Amino acid sequence: MISLQGLTSLTGLALVDATRDRQIQTIQDSAQGKREISSFRERIGDIETVDQLMEDHELYVFVMKAYDLEDQIFGKALMAKVLKGDSEDPEALVNRLTDQRFRDLNRDMGFLPEDAGNNNTFKTAWQDQMVERFIDRQFINSQADQNETIGTVLEFRKNAASITEPFDFLKNADLSDFIRTTLGIPAETAGLDIDRQAALIERKFDFDKLQDPDEIEKMVLKYVAIKDAQAGANTSANIAVQLMNAAVNASSSGQFVPITIDIESIRQVPRSAYS
Repeated sequence: MISLQGLTSLTGLALVDATRDRQIQTIQDSAQGKREISSFRERIGDIETVDQLMEDHELYVFVMKAYDLEDQIFGKALMAKVLKGDSEDPEALVNRLTDQRFRDLNRDMGFLPEDAGNNNTFKTAWQDQMVERFIDRQFINSQADQNETIGTVLEFRKNAASITEPFDFLKNADLSDFIRTTLGIPAETAGLDIDRQAALIERKFDFDKLQDPDEIEKMVLKYVAIKDAQAGANTSANIAVQLMNAAVNASSSGQFVPITIDIESIRQVPRSAYS
């Protein structure tokens, strides 16, 4: 895993993007990664029911990790109800929980009584997607553990294409923070009624932008710039501050103060991060 210690979020994100393929390969090639993926592929095809999945702890943990539900691993009774629930029934537990991760899990696993013996666990394409999801989630979480801002950016990029309405932001804590920050909506609005929050986002944001990769990256750069500013990002990395400090030192001491500036970094910094 690449260390992000001491880096601003903007610099760290550039490093993460540049090393993404290498980091993902490292996850796949690690002893733990190989064991978890191999066990999943070997045994998931034998799982026909929710109870069978619960009994195979290693497979169960793999699935929970793939859906970023590690914090719910020990809540097996809850998870069994979620997986057995009928997504078409508004009274089902899975539809009464606000966290979208539970609904995604229920939908993708496909454990429905009438489909017993023909659920997704038998399908090779589905298995491949689960492995990819598992690896991608480990990658995102490893970055988020070091830098929450970068983790949120990766979460946004992952979900941007499927966001079509305000509630798609609001059902995810990271995405909620991303859109509030980018639109300049105070964090305190998170305490408002969810319909009022949705209406506020609707007024301030053009969802068509999410169909344009360039617009997505503009949003990412704006979010990162704001977060770095809010966090009081390392001023030694701020070129303008370096220049001002040098001018002050030079005028007060009459000495020439050299400054090292990375021209390539300057070119990469967005000129209108807050536009």
